[in-house]
Amino acid sequence: MNSFITLIFLGIILAGFSQEPKATEKEALMWVTVSNMEGVPLVGEKIEVEAASTKIIVSAITNDKGKCWFLLKKGETFDIRYKEIEKSRDYQKIQIPNEEGLFEVEAIIMYEPAKSYTLENVYFDTGKATLKPSSFVALDELVDFMKRKKSTIIEIGGHTDNVGDDNANLTLSQQRAESVKNYLLKNGIEESRVQAKGYGETKFIAPNDSEENRQKNRRTEVTILSN
Repeated sequence: MNSFITLIFLGIILAGFSQEPKATEKEALMWVTVSNMEGVPLVGEKIEVEAASTKIIVSAITNDKGKCWFLLKKGETFDIRYKEIEKSRDYQKIQIPNEEGLFEVEAIIMYEPAKSYTLENVYFDTGKATLKPSSFVALDELVDFMKRKKSTIIEIGGHTDNVGDDNANLTLSQQRAESVKNYLLKNGIEESRVQAKGYGETKFIAPNDSEENRQKNRRTEVTILSN
């Protein structure tokens, strides 16, 4: 994924400067602007900021201009991250000056969001389309993603290894994709925004020559069809 982040210290804000939210004597105000590599604002992106000393993580969602904001304690170091469906991607550490005055910081993040994700932690009962409870955390994050990206349309793709009958694998993969789709629908995602398709063993990503590789092929993928 191509990306870069630029931090710009805008300096001391004049007392009485009219702006909400506002920096304080103890906290700097950081604005974050998120866009793709062509400069188009990205709406509904979750940005996380973690304090180095306390490990406390706070998050914000970009608005229709691709912007969000944080109040950050002076003298503290913070990690800025972009939240993918199941993972948080580190971008850069920043140090907020421990100096007198009101400080404002601007962070500019540019990247091209992935068009396809493998859901690493979605599991089914062996030979069945029943979701294991251990899958719910990952699926809840997908629900959160879809609620933030209010117009995004996705395909849930089910994939198997090559063990067993081809047609049976195709049917199983379709049923598993449907199970994931149904989970999203039950949690408030509109049916028009979710497609389910089983590919069986036709799109393997590793040779089916070991249990480790077959496990890689037994996967659930999310493909962004439109934003």
